Amino acid sequence: MGAIRRFFKKLRCDKSGNATLLVALGIPALIGGAGYGVDLTQCYMWKRELQHSVDQAAYAGAWALAREESAGTYSTRALQEFDANINVLADFDLDGPTITIADYASGTKNSVLVSASVTRQLPFSSFLTGKAATIGAIAQASFAEGYDFNACLVSLTEEGTGTTIGGNATVKAQCGLAALSCEEDAIKIDGSATVETDVIVACGGISAPSANDDEVVQNVGTGVLKDIYKELTPPTNDTPQNYNCTGKGQAEQASLNPGTYQGLVVKCTTVLASGIYVIDGGELDLTENHNVTGTGVMFVLRNGARMKLGGSGNDNKLTLTPPNAATFAGGPYADQADKLSDILVFEERDNNAESPGHIFNGNSKSLIEGLIYLPDGNLQVNGTAKVTAQCLQISAYTIDIRGNATLETLCPVTKTSNVGTSTPNVKMVA
Repeated sequence: MGAIRRFFKKLRCDKSGNATLLVALGIPALIGGAGYGVDLTQCYMWKRELQHSVDQAAYAGAWALAREESAGTYSTRALQEFDANINVLADFDLDGPTITIADYASGTKNSVLVSASVTRQLPFSSFLTGKAATIGAIAQASFAEGYDFNACLVSLTEEGTGTTIGGNATVKAQCGLAALSCEEDAIKIDGSATVETDVIVACGGISAPSANDDEVVQNVGTGVLKDIYKELTPPTNDTPQNYNCTGKGQAEQASLNPGTYQGLVVKCTTVLASGIYVIDGGELDLTENHNVTGTGVMFVLRNGARMKLGGSGNDNKLTLTPPNAATFAGGPYADQADKLSDILVFEERDNNAESPGHIFNGNSKSLIEGLIYLPDGNLQVNGTAKVTAQCLQISAYTIDIRGNATLETLCPVTKTSNVGTSTPNVKMVA
């Protein structure tokens, strides 16, 4: 026993060979660290390629869904992008990609979710565990569709509230409502009002009943919505004209020709020949209980002229239709013929009509077609008005429909004004 103690005492005191011993003790850690580093690098490269592939797949699928014409091909496009970006991993044990439409934030089915995984043995860890490593990646891209916004009731002011529908008013306009105002209350629809339409769009905010939630598209941003008639010049006809009724009793009638009138107030049954009627100051008042007929006519308001359009009862009938493009062919407005066609009332931009602005009444016997374009005027649809038209469009500085008014236009979307286009929006969210 003494000999053994002396041996270990000498060994303890012997300082030669310490480095060799330390290296021997550290070799497992050195080899393990190097092997782990190699495996980690491999994992990083595989993960990077797989993540890039699912990112591109989700992005491509979302862009496809953001456009109506390509929505049906979203899965195919996502798979194409995934395959195009898989390189090193192409020969691995690949699971996926799985491509699905998912909800994002408060939206429904407004994103594309792509997931995939690969399985492969790593040089070092597989030696120790005898198992392959599995690496997964997930990507999610949200999308918002782009729209072509069409509308037949358009408020043109870019400040404050553009369109107000209040009281027990009823508006039936499947062709859409739009407001160019970017304020938070660009369109205000009271809870007791009824609006039936395909879209209610505004640069700014919209206050509307919950029943219209599916139609509301708000805060589309500056520059999306526009006044497509903004650069259009109103036509003119400088021939002086007067309004006179001839005949007696039920045979009393006024037959009018195009030209310039210092106000035009209907006093008897009135027939207007086709052409341009310039109302130079005063009023265009067609509210008396007399029948008014005008085919292919346009009223131009200037120098403060106010419009009072419609009937004050149910005894009269208004039949007014706008000119077509052929009316302007070969004349001074030929280059604007397509845009001028179908405009029934055209207000000059500096008309400055006095308060309360323009008034639109109506009754069930009226047939009023075309566009009423009032870029400088406020339009009121009165509380007892009942306006029904096959294709009536209104673009005014502001539109105010209140009381028990009923405004219905059956104009199809394809025949209404395009007020703007929003581009699709796609972004990676996960």
